[in-house]
Amino acid sequence: MSMIFNTEWGYLEALTRGFKNGMLKHSDYLNLTQCDSLEDVMISIQGTDYGIIFGGENKEPCVEVIERALRDRLLQQYYYIRSHATEPLTTFMEYIRYPFMIDNVALLIAGLNNHRSMKRLLRMCHPLGEFDQLGAIEVATNSSELFDAILIDTPLAQFVPPDLPMEGIQRLDVEIVRAHLYRAYLEKFYAYCKNLGGTTANVMTNLLSFEADRRTITIAVNSIDSEISPKERLRMFPSCGYLPKIALASMSVLNDSDKIRDVCNMFDGYGKMFDNFERDTDGMITLEDRFLMVEAKKNVQTFLQQYQFGVFYSFMKLKQLECRNIVWISECIAQRQTDKINAYIPIPFD
Repeated sequence: MSMIFNTEWGYLEALTRGFKNGMLKHSDYLNLTQCDSLEDVMISIQGTDYGIIFGGENKEPCVEVIERALRDRLLQQYYYIRSHATEPLTTFMEYIRYPFMIDNVALLIAGLNNHRSMKRLLRMCHPLGEFDQLGAIEVATNSSELFDAILIDTPLAQFVPPDLPMEGIQRLDVEIVRAHLYRAYLEKFYAYCKNLGGTTANVMTNLLSFEADRRTITIAVNSIDSEISPKERLRMFPSCGYLPKIALASMSVLNDSDKIRDVCNMFDGYGKMFDNFERDTDGMITLEDRFLMVEAKKNVQTFLQQYQFGVFYSFMKLKQLECRNIVWISECIAQRQTDKINAYIPIPFD
């Protein structure tokens, strides 16, 4: 397998490892947090492996300019890998794009339900989640029409559960729609990776099981005191996680975070995600942040194994987190809230 892997994808794996090695280290983040202005941030970023990414920008330094330049670099790296890939890596790389497509669809549905301009909404979509049919839906006047247009002969059609109430899509919370699409996506991606076998299957099923459990716990916590029925909650929980069916059934009926935590502790030790951190003196580290910290560690560990597709998935995840961190630091500087500047998610490279 290693000989076949190197012949087909060895160059791309080595390239991706090089991309990962060029990501910001602890010292780079330290430099960023000590910047006094966004102009300083841009200069500091260009002193790293990012290089001259703001070269053509003559505008006043702002967070949007920084965010767009970071996103463009991510797109450049993704599409280089994707354009040189062969099957089954080509399909694997497409699976990495699907969450962006789901988020774009959720954005459009939410915007239409709030009577926002479709052209403006399309400009807000993430480029990595664009697909041919996305530009052809400007004629949609409500979320039902949008959903019909997107889910016929589009990449997302495979993730629409047959029991999703299409006629009531306007009354359905967009987060419920997103949760159903994500559940189907995770389960199909899990099955695809498992079918690939070898080290890729071992690495990816571990990462995707964690992601499934993270979504289950987050949905359970966010559903506390909501009108979402236990049956509906259960239908949103991905079934490919480490948490067994009995744990999913228990969390679907609980309306207390402490009881959800007890269930998590009983089956897979996720209860520690609810614990307070010693350094979290202001209560700024959320449940999502704690999951991101564990996810970052898992994605760094992916690079300890060779001859597997997990490096491509984990690199994209780590790069997204890096962009999120830089934007957070930039926002804190722009809004003069430097007391919150260190609340980014550390990536444990060193």
